[in-house]
Amino acid sequence: MPLSILGVIPARYASSRFPGKALVSIGGKTMLQHVWERASQSRYLTSVVIATDDERIRSAAQEFRARVVMTREDHVSGTDRVAEAASASNAQIVVNIQGDEPMLDPAAIDAAILGLLENDDVPMGTLKKHIEHAADITDPNVVKVVTDHYGNALYFSRSPIPFARGGPGEPVDYFKHIGLYVYRRDFLLGYSDLPVGPLEQAERLEQLRALENGYKIRVMETEYDSLGVDTPEDWERVSVLYERTAVIHAMGQAPVQAMDK
Repeated sequence: MPLSILGVIPARYASSRFPGKALVSIGGKTMLQHVWERASQSRYLTSVVIATDDERIRSAAQEFRARVVMTREDHVSGTDRVAEAASASNAQIVVNIQGDEPMLDPAAIDAAILGLLENDDVPMGTLKKHIEHAADITDPNVVKVVTDHYGNALYFSRSPIPFARGGPGEPVDYFKHIGLYVYRRDFLLGYSDLPVGPLEQAERLEQLRALENGYKIRVMETEYDSLGVDTPEDWERVSVLYERTAVIHAMGQAPVQAMDK
């Protein structure tokens, strides 16, 4: 039986900082459609669904023929919404795809999936990118990650890790955590039942729950740098970048269209 890998895009309408952001227009399409089309270009995903609790999002998603799973309204996190959607499928591997990254690179999804396909003993995977801007190292909104020799996460933090004891001139590689997650189905369905530890509480980072409970997280390196839309200002910035990219594609090559799954 072939391996079934499900991509789930959790989408809420009632975003606290930017209500309705999933349905804002970027280049003539909703942000949600952009994410769905890019996720549908992944080589390894066998299906993609949108998980929501809002009829407006369901209606918009059906206009571009996306599969939609209606979920409960009381989920405290996107992970819980993804888990409910996954529970109705028989997928062995589930990918949590952020619904506010309209310029998502499909290759990043594939890289994260490979982390699990190549390691049977790892229940969860994610991504990291080399930090190129010094300001990101000390920015608490940029989550950093350190890994062992095998690519497993040692820790995630909002602080600069590792600490450069020798000072600013010491050559240290810092990596940004890219918040795309891959789970084995059974692990995902039981994730919300794992005890919340003091590290997760202190850092406000949900992925630390896996580490605090003794589970491995495989971290694959990518060149993709996430550009999420959390505020109207982010929307304006991404829209400008999208239009600029569209012009480059028009001058060089046609953009790749989403494949039907």
